[in-house]
Amino acid sequence: MIGRVLFVLGVFATMAACADGSGAAEHPYLGMWVTADGRIRQELLPGGRYEEARDGRERAYTGRYTVTGSHLDYHDDLGFTATGDVRDGVLYHEHLVLYRER
Repeated sequence: MIGRVLFVLGVFATMAACADGSGAAEHPYLGMWVTADGRIRQELLPGGRYEEARDGRERAYTGRYTVTGSHLDYHDDLGFTATGDVRDGVLYHEHLVLYRER
């Protein structure tokens, strides 16, 4: 009986890790992306979370994201949604153009 309970708990833990993205393989877009003028900084974090700073306001936007190929879907913690696409090493996020910070 205890073995079954532990097995079920393990299954739920695995499902939760996959659901929040922490169990997903890392992708090549992780890291900091910045607009040319530096006013907007977006960090794609492991585990499917992002943080965006605007005009020096840290964590102005936070939320989760998913990656399908070179396409990103964003779900802000306040309920907003947005999309982005990486083409030739540049992240086009709605009306923004962001470059990988080196």
